[in-house]
Amino acid sequence: MCKGRKSFSACWKAAEGEKVTNSVDVEIYSRPGCHLCEEAKEAIERVRRRLDFAVRVINIETDPELEKKYGEQVPVVLLNGVLAFKYRVDEAEFEKKVRRLWKT
Repeated sequence: MCKGRKSFSACWKAAEGEKVTNSVDVEIYSRPGCHLCEEAKEAIERVRRRLDFAVRVINIETDPELEKKYGEQVPVVLLNGVLAFKYRVDEAEFEKKVRRLWKT
């Protein structure tokens, strides 16, 4: 019943019917009107339908520091705070990276 679970508490939660997830946080630094940003968000959303993770979209135009840091270099995608993609998101590679984080 608990095959593959990392801990007793994870097994217990699964047995109680709760959804057990690993903590994977995705941040997408974006700006309005950015077609590459929209493509990245769509690819990430397709993966999110298969895997459970948190996604936060940050509009860099709302923060002068972010605007200065990223400028036209969007989208920028971070996985658990680490740069994973810039400009384009390869859906298959994104899914591999998320699955790897689940296993750690």
